[in-house]
Amino acid sequence: MFDIYKAEERYTADHGWLKSNFSFSFAEYYDPSNMQFGPMRVLNDDIVQPLRGFGAHPHREMEIVSIVLKGQLKHEDSTGKSAVTTFGGIQRMSAGTGVVHSEVNPSGDEEVNFLQLWFMPEEYGLTPSYERTDFDPAKMKNALLPVVSKHHGEDVAYIHQDLTIYLSELEPEKDLSFHQETGRRIFFFVLEGEVILNQDHHLNRRDSARITETESLQIKAVKNAKFMLIDLP
Repeated sequence: MFDIYKAEERYTADHGWLKSNFSFSFAEYYDPSNMQFGPMRVLNDDIVQPLRGFGAHPHREMEIVSIVLKGQLKHEDSTGKSAVTTFGGIQRMSAGTGVVHSEVNPSGDEEVNFLQLWFMPEEYGLTPSYERTDFDPAKMKNALLPVVSKHHGEDVAYIHQDLTIYLSELEPEKDLSFHQETGRRIFFFVLEGEVILNQDHHLNRRDSARITETESLQIKAVKNAKFMLIDLP
């Protein structure tokens, strides 16, 4: 089953310094029919202006992943961790029993565009932790590159949930196949370009698909495409 969500159907919040597009209920946007997809609770497509950002604020019992698409994102938290992430970097924070953090754009002249993803953890009461990892964007070319996972090891950010986030860049007329176990879910999000899923479902830039009861997914690029695929329980 394929549920397609077009980019323009997302809720948009524009605060001047911050423009966000919400794929799930978040903040002032509440839709009881769009609260989560499996353990996936939030996907915000955020653009933050130079020298602005999210000041120190608390979280509990959530796995939070940030994927920078353009610009720089500076993280600081109450565990003493601090890092700047650009494209090619992933940050994962386990809020666990409670953490306070800030996420700001340290650049004086360039906006930052990043994806903010929240997932419910497999278990509660974890000690808060933060991890920043790097991946080689060249390895996205015509391949599914794991960047966050409970199951993949070196150079992949660890997450306390039975999921894997893949990134890919697919050349025109190239295709990829993804197979998973019965009963699992796929969340698919087009970062750039245009793709066709299983020869039938056309998705453009920032469109997404929530896929169930489908063990085999064929992905074909109509034109050069970048996308995120999340394998979920």
